[in-house]
Amino acid sequence: MMTLRIYNTLTGKKEDFIPLIGNRVGMYACGVTVYDLCHIGHARSAIVFDVIYRYLRHRGYEVIFVRNFTDIDDKIIKRANEEGVSYKIIAEKYIEEFYTDMGGLGLEQPSFEPRATDHISEMIDLIATLIKKGFAYQRNGDVFYSVEKFKDYGKLSKRNLEEMQAGARVEIDEKKDNPLDFALWKTSKPGEPFWESPWGKGRPGWHIECSVMSQKYLGETFDIHGGGKDLIFPHHENEIAQSEAATGKPFARYWIHNGFVNVNKEKMSKSLGNFLTIKEALKHWHPEVLRLFFLSHHYRSPVDYSEEGLLKAKTGLDRFYATLDAIQEELKKPSPSSQKKADPSDLHQEQITIETFPSRFEEAMDDDFNTAQALGHCYELQTVLNHLLDRSKGQASDSLRSLLLQGYEKLKEMGKVLGLFGEVPKTYLERQKREGLKRLGLSEEEILKHIDERNVARKNKDWNKADEIRNSLLSKGIILEDTPSGTLWKIK
Repeated sequence: MMTLRIYNTLTGKKEDFIPLIGNRVGMYACGVTVYDLCHIGHARSAIVFDVIYRYLRHRGYEVIFVRNFTDIDDKIIKRANEEGVSYKIIAEKYIEEFYTDMGGLGLEQPSFEPRATDHISEMIDLIATLIKKGFAYQRNGDVFYSVEKFKDYGKLSKRNLEEMQAGARVEIDEKKDNPLDFALWKTSKPGEPFWESPWGKGRPGWHIECSVMSQKYLGETFDIHGGGKDLIFPHHENEIAQSEAATGKPFARYWIHNGFVNVNKEKMSKSLGNFLTIKEALKHWHPEVLRLFFLSHHYRSPVDYSEEGLLKAKTGLDRFYATLDAIQEELKKPSPSSQKKADPSDLHQEQITIETFPSRFEEAMDDDFNTAQALGHCYELQTVLNHLLDRSKGQASDSLRSLLLQGYEKLKEMGKVLGLFGEVPKTYLERQKREGLKRLGLSEEEILKHIDERNVARKNKDWNKADEIRNSLLSKGIILEDTPSGTLWKIK
C-alpha cells in the first residue's frame, strides 16, 4: 500500500501523512452554527470529512474524530429575539434538525460532538493565559487578541499582516488597538445571555471555542483540522494564533479544506434565491445520489450543483445497483449440471481487473483522497462485471460465478468507504421504479397490461402492433427489454 499523501493548506503542498502518535489519528472538523437549517454547502463539507473519516479507519488507523456545534453566537441570539424564545431553544431545535439531515445523508457518528456552551470555563482559562502572556488585552469588559504580537499571523491564509492592515475596513471600534484584532470575550448587551468572567458578564468570541474544544479532546497538537475554504481566514487563522500563542506548540499539523458549492454556476446565497437546504435536496434525490454527485469531484475543487449533474449521478447510481442486483440474481441460480468449463485464459483479464480493484481504489484515495479517481475504478469494475453477466447468459460456469461474487464483494466493500451501495439492490431499484412511475404519472399495472398486449401481438406475428406498443411506452419514458425469461421494463 502506498503512503497516504494529503494536500496541506498550511504548506501549500501534498505531504506524506505521518500521525503524531503511532496509529492514532486526531481529527477536528468545524461544525455548524445552529441558528438555521443546513444547506448543500454544509452537506458537501460533511460528506468530505465523513469519507476521510471512513477511509482512515479502512486504512487501519484508530481515529478520534471531533465535530463541534456553535450553540451561542450573534445569529442565534438574533433568531431567538425574532422568535421571542431563549437562545437555548433555537440551538436545540437546529441541533435536532442537523441530526435529521446528517442521518439522512448517511453520515457516520463522530467520536465527540462538543457544544461551545459546555466549555465556557475552559475558554475563560485560555483567554486568561493569553492575557498573561501578553497576546491579549482587556477593554471595558471586552477582551481582544493582538494579532501583531503573533509573528506567524497569516501563515495559513498566506496573507501578509501589513497588506491585511492596509486593506482592512476601518471598524468603528475604538476599543481595538488594531482593526484586525479579534474578540476573545464580548460584553453581553442587556437582555443577552451571559456568563460570569474575570472581565465581567459576557460570552466568548467565535474563534476561541474551536481552539478549546479541539485541544480538550485531541491534545495541544493533533493531526488533522478541516472545514470549508471559507474558514481559512479569519477563523482557522485565528485558531492557530490563539492556540500556538497559549501553548508555544504547533496546533494542527495538516489542514484540509473543501471547495465551495455553486448553484447553476452562481454562488449560493439567500439574496439570489438559489439557497438550497439539505431537506429540500433530499426531497428530490436519494442520499447516495448526493454523495455520488459530490464525490465525483475532488474535494478541493469547486462544485456546480445542477439538475444535469445530479441526473448524471442518479443514472450512475441506478446502474451500479442494477449490476449488483443482476449478480445477486445470477448467483441464486443453481450451477448448470453439465457445463463446459470456462477456459481460465478467457477470464484472465477480467480476473486481473477484479483482483487489483481494491489496490487501485486505495491508490487513488491515498493521493489526497481522490474520490473522483476512485469512482473511476468503480465504474471500470462495473463494466467488467456487466461483461461477465452477458457471458453467463444464465448458465454461468463455476469460475465465472466465483469472479462475479468476488467483484460484488469488492465493490460493496469499497462502496462502504464512500458511503455508497448500502441498500439491498432490489429494494433500491424497486423504490426508484415506484418514484419514477409517480413522476411519469403511470402505474405498474398499466405497463404490464401493455406488455401483455404486445406479447399477444408478437405471438400473432403482428409486428406493427408490437412496435407501436413499444414506441408508445418509450414516448412515456418506459424502455422494454426482451429477455429469454420474458419482457422486462425500466424507466428511461
